Amino acid sequence: MKRAFWLIPVLVLAGDGGRITLKVRSRVEAFKGSGQWQAVELGYPLPLDATAAVICDMWDKHWCRGANERVGGLVTKMEPFLERLRASGVLIIHAPSETMEFYKESAPRRAVLGFSKVAPPEPLGLTDPPLPVDASDGGCDTPGDSSYKAWKRQHAGLTIGPNDLISDNGQEIYNVLSLRGIKHLLVMGVHTNMCILNRTFAIRQMTKWGIRCILVRDLTDAMYDPKDKPYVSHEAGTGLVVEHIEKYWAPSTLSVDVLRALR
Repeated sequence: MKRAFWLIPVLVLAGDGGRITLKVRSRVEAFKGSGQWQAVELGYPLPLDATAAVICDMWDKHWCRGANERVGGLVTKMEPFLERLRASGVLIIHAPSETMEFYKESAPRRAVLGFSKVAPPEPLGLTDPPLPVDASDGGCDTPGDSSYKAWKRQHAGLTIGPNDLISDNGQEIYNVLSLRGIKHLLVMGVHTNMCILNRTFAIRQMTKWGIRCILVRDLTDAMYDPKDKPYVSHEAGTGLVVEHIEKYWAPSTLSVDVLRALR
């Protein structure tokens, strides 16, 4: 008899078909219109054979020095994490936007183009209040940096496995997910208030198409400068955007919790 694991704080293997119970965090407004949101944690049954991970815009170089340095730090945590996901049968999709020319002859890129087109469903009519941080000036927190296309490929510190895929196109990635029966998407990379939400392969669009996204919140970052509203530290600004995502778009988890569940 299968035991129920919903709403338990301990992460355990659920015991059949590569299903794990993953601790995820969301936000609820118990009294609608009150503006009072509460973090809630629950155990979510995650089937590994119906899960993929997408790595958003982890480029080899960013125009903002601060962002570039933080990406380097994320790489050191992300690489072993992806290794473990890969070994557990989770599909890894690399999505370094605007670099497909670099990968056009690679097998992981060509493999994506071999999938037939699948028409997405009518998008869910979800609303999205304004973001809690102001990054209208680009969000760079290192003075003197100005925007230009600095990237040519994904960061070399992230391995692209022979069975991984490469795409920066939401329709292409939806084709893959649909034809492989993948319903869940672990989302990581940069930046929470920009590409993580807005790319065609990322949280807003995939959620509207019915894919259940989960943000890996310790493997992401925001483009935010503390000199702008709401005048908090960079780390606090990233945290506010994560909370926004948890309220309106998708729950989040921690990489350590995923790894603990996989063990």
